Amino acid sequence: MSIGVWFVVLPGVLSLDLTGPAETLKLAGDAFHLHFIGPDPHVSTSIGLNFSGIEPLPESFPPGSLLVLPGVCDSNRYFDTPQAEAVRRWLTRLQPQIHSQQLNLMCVCSGSLLAAKAGLMNGVQCTTHHDVLARLRAAAPTAQVKENRIFIEDRGIWTSAGITSGIDLSLHLINRYCGPKPALDVAREMVVWFRRSGDDPQLSPWLRYRNHIHPAVHRAQDLLSAAPESAWDVQEIADKVHVSSRHLARLFQQHLGISVRDYLEQLRLAVAEQRLLQGQRMEQAAIAAGFSSPRQLHRARMRNAH
Repeated sequence: MSIGVWFVVLPGVLSLDLTGPAETLKLAGDAFHLHFIGPDPHVSTSIGLNFSGIEPLPESFPPGSLLVLPGVCDSNRYFDTPQAEAVRRWLTRLQPQIHSQQLNLMCVCSGSLLAAKAGLMNGVQCTTHHDVLARLRAAAPTAQVKENRIFIEDRGIWTSAGITSGIDLSLHLINRYCGPKPALDVAREMVVWFRRSGDDPQLSPWLRYRNHIHPAVHRAQDLLSAAPESAWDVQEIADKVHVSSRHLARLFQQHLGISVRDYLEQLRLAVAEQRLLQGQRMEQAAIAAGFSSPRQLHRARMRNAH
């Protein structure tokens, strides 16, 4: 089922705060359905480009929707307008939906200031652009404002640090709603680094070593990720990605900081751990993941525990 995403568009909106997350979510295909809403049917953006076709502000949303508040180029000016005041009052009326998490909220950059003025940040862990952290604290004295964070979530309210962090957060939301592979595919399509927040669990091996753009290494990783249980030989992998085995080994060390065999072992470990969580016995999990025996799986777990 498609998730409705509603972008609030105000005069002076930072174009990348809006288009960055919108393009990111759009690349996830039919998983998200985008809407653009606001008090005015057309506005001028931070770069002078005009947006039109903006829908009126709805009074309610389907459960599970995502409301996005982008930042503006001059929050002192553009959050002190009749349009911003109309949105503030409207957000205040939406508090019950947001606080019950029927409606999730995503604030990009200074968008968190507008949410704070509407009373949505009281007692919430949040962040914003470093230039307006003090103003966020003043607007929401009981908020738990965090510094040096790319993004943070608290009870269905997401806030991000500024501009490109909206893309980071959107990738994270694709991962949350659709899974790691669609998020990784979008990140690769956009040629951006799929980052996670500091409080998130460590990246799985399918994502942890993907922060590069070398096509041969990506092709090799795709092969191994598709069938980690197979009896892969380094020469076979190298042949399939059209490089020598020695060059492939160098590329893995250069771009991943790990050998081909160690990378494959980490994939197999992830598969085995998932099988164990599903209730399989050690021997079943080991064989299904590509290990020759439970002992080999145990040794791999010991090696990767350090």
